[in-house]
Order: sequence, then structure tokens, then C-alpha cells
Amino acid sequence: MIPRYSRPEMVALWSPATKFRIWYEIEAHACDAMADLGVIPRANAEAVWRAKDVEFDVARIDEIEAVTKHDVIAFLTHLAEHIGSDDARFVHQGMTSSDVLDTTLNVQLVRAADLLLAGMDRVLAALKARAYEHKDTVRIGRSHGIHAEPTTMGLTFARFYAEMARGRARLVNARAEVATGAISGAVGTFANIDPRVEEHVCAKLGLTPEPISTQVIPRDRHAMFFATLGVIASSIENIATEFRHMQRTEVLEAEEFFSPGQKGSSAMPHKRNPVLTENLTGLARLVRMAVVPALENVALWHERDISHSSVERAIGPDATITLDFALHRLAGVVEKLVVYPENMMQNMNKFRGLVMSQRVLLALTQAGVSREDSYRLVQRNAMKVWEQGADFKTELLNDAEVLAALTPAQIEEKFDLGYHTKHVDTIFARVFGA
Repeated sequence: MIPRYSRPEMVALWSPATKFRIWYEIEAHACDAMADLGVIPRANAEAVWRAKDVEFDVARIDEIEAVTKHDVIAFLTHLAEHIGSDDARFVHQGMTSSDVLDTTLNVQLVRAADLLLAGMDRVLAALKARAYEHKDTVRIGRSHGIHAEPTTMGLTFARFYAEMARGRARLVNARAEVATGAISGAVGTFANIDPRVEEHVCAKLGLTPEPISTQVIPRDRHAMFFATLGVIASSIENIATEFRHMQRTEVLEAEEFFSPGQKGSSAMPHKRNPVLTENLTGLARLVRMAVVPALENVALWHERDISHSSVERAIGPDATITLDFALHRLAGVVEKLVVYPENMMQNMNKFRGLVMSQRVLLALTQAGVSREDSYRLVQRNAMKVWEQGADFKTELLNDAEVLAALTPAQIEEKFDLGYHTKHVDTIFARVFGA
């Protein structure tokens, strides 16, 4: 991923140096296990560990690969240059390249998941704090983009919290599903390597042995992992879209923090644009771009092919680096989001009480008026607000048919905002706990 949308911790995880370090640890732990089983001399296993402080030369490995056309062989050749060819002769005993490559990829995905979970925790903490801050800040709810009924800004933050919490739970499960390793040799039969070697290596790397790996770890695991990243990205876009709407000039119920010295437009000095949330919308598309290729990687030929390999070299780093960046950008937006309660109330009253139409409708039905007639009476007065700019409550108080069923006091009572927020605490308890 380009540096503009990258954080150094996640980038380092996908660097060649990190990859080769994991390859080395897999080979060294495998040698330990084989020495314990008496398959190779203990001295040879100890010789491999003498390279534990070596900084592997990425350029040298690339130079060797230019000749061998094989990345794992190039690495093993370079390792032998450090520990000596005699001590290196038992390295990779009974193993195949996929044992190293697939196990390494899953180590990287597990570590990436841990960084992503930390990012999600920051987002969740920000959403929770803002939810409680604005628990009782009334704003108009919208359906189809049109004023519906009152809600609160706290409930807006709370529903985003609940959505991201579900995403976090999915990522925990996806992490567990992809946390497997395979050291099973050609076509996965363990013909030339003891299954106990796999168990030892996986334990050292924090993985569990893949129950049946053919020559590769099954890619349905990876498909679920990247699909989970795609869902989380869509949740980020969901939140970003709401904030973008709220920052529209005609709405202006909230806006991204605009720092001193910040410029919104090269042409129009007055502009304060929702650039961060627009950026999050675009980043979400990039993360989702990895999902379909990951799904298509599931179908491989027989015990192994490498049609998935080139895909994963790209989507592994790109999707995790992008989502990591997006999570922390979203957290910053939420933490600093500027909320305008006064504008929320102005928008609420823009159509002079029209948003209370359902309460009047229900009151009429409870007073004995048929639902069809109740709807007709309420809509008749509501259309005067839409078309003539009238006041909804005033029109109701002047409607003889309405007054035949409801007293003026009963009509007045239906315009109490508190009615719409009486269960906010109940919803918060469901989302955040008692």
C-alpha cells in the first residue's frame, strides 16, 4: 500500500525482513523438533540457532532467487552461507515450500489481526465516549433521507458502536480460524516428516496444526478472514457516510474537526469539506477489493497449485495495511467530531411539528377513529405544512374532525419530545451493559 495510507507497525509486519525472520524461525523450530525425535543430530539444530541474531540480506536473497527462480531455495541458500553448508544440510528436512510459505502467511495474518483489533478497540472507545456524551442530545431521525421521528445523537453513536462490536467479534473468530500451520511435506501426507514436528512448530508460533492440509492450508480459512475485513470496511463506510451527511451545509449537525491553518479548497477559501470521511469511503472500497479474489482462491487444483500465491502477495499487505489505517483515521474523526445540538434542534423544528404525526395518528385510533380515517385526518394537515409552510399543531387545533376525537390538551401532549427519548437508557443498557 502507498505510504500515504499506511501505519509503520502494519507495514513492518509485511516487510521482506519480517517474512524471512519468520521463515527462519519455522526452519529452526522444525530442526529442534527433528533433533528431539532423533531424526537429525542435535548439533545441527543448534547450529541453525546460531543465526538467530543474523540480519538476513534481502538483496542477497533476491540475487540468489534471480538464478534459482525459487524464493524458498534462495533463502535456504543464504541461510547456509551463514551457518555453513554442512550444518545446513538437515534444514528443511522432509518439508516443502508451502510448509514455510503458508505457515508464515498465517503468522502474519494473526499478527495483523491483533493490530486491527487494537484499532477497533480505539474506535469502540471513541464511539462509547461520544454516545454517553450525547445520550440525550435530540436530533431528527431520517428514513429515505427525509425527516422521520426524533432520536438522539447518542443513539447514533451507540448503533455504530454495536455494529463495530459485531465486527470485532467476527475478527476474533476469523483470527482463530486462520491461526493454523502446516509442516506436513509434499501433498500433506507426512511421508517424510513426523507430525510431531508440525505440532512443535505450531506451538512455538502460536498456531494450531491444520487438521488436513494437502500441500497447502485450505483457503476457505483465508476467504473468511478477508471477507471479515470487507465487512468491517463496510461498517467504516456506514459511519463515514452518516458523518458526511451531517456536515452538509444544509444540515450541519456535525462536522470533522477543522484544525488551525487547514485549507478546504484551493479555489474557495470558505470551504470546510468532510475530507477524512470521504477518504474513509474510498479506503473501504480498497479493502473490499480483496474479498472476491480471496473467495476465488478457495478452488485450487488437486493437492496444490500456486494460482492463489500472487493474489495473496498483494491482498495480504494491502487489505490489512489499508484497514489498519482506516480504523485509526475513523477513531480520530469520532474523537474530534464537532457536534452542533442547536442546529439539530433547528432542523427538528424546520417543518413545525410535522415529525409528531405518528403520535397524533395513534391517539386518534385509540380515541375510536378508524385507522383509515385517522391517517386521512393527519395527512390532510401534514400536507399543509409541506405545501404551505403551516404549523402542524395549529392546523390540528383548527381541524373540527380532529377536535371531535381529541381535546386541545391531548393534542398539545403529543408534541412532547421527551416521549421519544424515554427508552434511551434501556437501549444503552442493551448496547453497553447495565
